[in-house]
Amino acid sequence: MTLSRVVSTSADRSDAGRIFIVDDHPVFRFGIIALLRAQGFDPCGEAEDSRSALSQLGEAKADLVMMDISLSGGSGLALIKQIKLSWPNLPVLALSIHDEMLFAERALRAGAIGYLSKSVEPSYLIDSVRRALRGELVVSTAISDLLLRRMIKGAPSSGAGASPVTLLSNRELEIFELMGRGLGTREVAEALHISVKTVETHQGNIRNKLGVRNATELMRAAVSWVANPDEE
Repeated sequence: MTLSRVVSTSADRSDAGRIFIVDDHPVFRFGIIALLRAQGFDPCGEAEDSRSALSQLGEAKADLVMMDISLSGGSGLALIKQIKLSWPNLPVLALSIHDEMLFAERALRAGAIGYLSKSVEPSYLIDSVRRALRGELVVSTAISDLLLRRMIKGAPSSGAGASPVTLLSNRELEIFELMGRGLGTREVAEALHISVKTVETHQGNIRNKLGVRNATELMRAAVSWVANPDEE
């Protein structure tokens, strides 16, 4: 992310807001915070996981939360729901390296005001932050068209050629991603605060939906999906 590509003006600084960052990659947090400060925003806090975020948000007095959907210690979608339950008027802007067709609608249904790919240009990200602070929905044209078609015609979430991962429920997707990050069944259960048996049941459903034969293949598929998000 190149800070020099975003030009700061006095007008830009008139709408500064307090932004809280949630991401489990320290370097990414550092870059986002530097970019926001360069544009006159006030990064009022940062966290690497759900527990830390929830413990700090009460004191942070944030105007907006920017958070990664993929958190190593738990579910980003669940965190959005928790934030909206505790602070209904606090907007959440979701970020991810994964295909927006997989996560964007899920994030919006969880309560996010928008969804961005981490690959967007810095200038677009800054513009999106300002829009979110104004209470505007922040999604790409493709997602906006998808939601409009859904509303008008009841179009399905995924069409021919879509990744089988799109068939997973939110909980199944959370489990699949945590497996891809190297968590075992018991660790997944602890991260999501559910029983081992429940995780195993979901894993069986995931295997059926993805067409993999056993736990080893499922783990391999999960690791590959997390490591290569552009190939979904």
